Amino acid sequence: MARPVTVVTGGSRGIGAATCLRLAADGHDLVVGYVRDAAAAESVAAGVRAAGGRCATVRVDTAVEADVERLFDTAEERLGPVTGLVNNAGVSGPLGRLADTDTADLRRVVEVNLLGTLLCARRAARLMAGRGHGVIVNVSSGAATLGSPGEYVHYAATKAAVDALTLGLAKELGPDGVRVNAVAPGAIDTEMHAAMGDPDRAHRMAATIPLRRPGTAEEIAAAISWLMSPESSYTTGAVLRVAGGR
Repeated sequence: MARPVTVVTGGSRGIGAATCLRLAADGHDLVVGYVRDAAAAESVAAGVRAAGGRCATVRVDTAVEADVERLFDTAEERLGPVTGLVNNAGVSGPLGRLADTDTADLRRVVEVNLLGTLLCARRAARLMAGRGHGVIVNVSSGAATLGSPGEYVHYAATKAAVDALTLGLAKELGPDGVRVNAVAPGAIDTEMHAAMGDPDRAHRMAATIPLRRPGTAEEIAAAISWLMSPESSYTTGAVLRVAGGR
């Protein structure tokens, strides 16, 4: 059987990188979408190839429609029909109260986390529905239901929208044989916290988490892997929370 071909956005670091490596170990060929760090993307690609998978890297800003189209065109041209999408690319902007957040930061968070997810899901739906099979996994956040007051309510709002997208698109594409699910991570120990301006945030939150520790990117990748696999063949429209009980 042909190996699955999966596109992972934001695949050069954190959860995205761990997901690429996990899916390669599971037998997928990968397209690693990245926005800035070409060296990091190539490092992930090397790991995919070492695991026996084919891999292409594509620089893409998921908030730009032409970039998204090029991402999927490249995937199809170089690796074959796309069978899976992990919608992982996301940004939070600096931590702070909504009243103090710049409009430019609000706009960027909405454009990447919501518009970018929609654009990628739309292109994947167009490809997969006509073929009668496919899997989309959106990376949401536990913030979608917690609200993240005082930190990033704008980010939480976009992730709540991703949950709604997951449910609606699952119902829309189910008759076409395409499954759509989401994973909602909690506090995960990645460099995202440093980008927010608080590198120790995940570990500082440990006292508020029932399991008393932050999660790892590999633990989220494992959940994504299951949702991408035939073992979850009757699962669609689900938002799987992987948040240590929080």
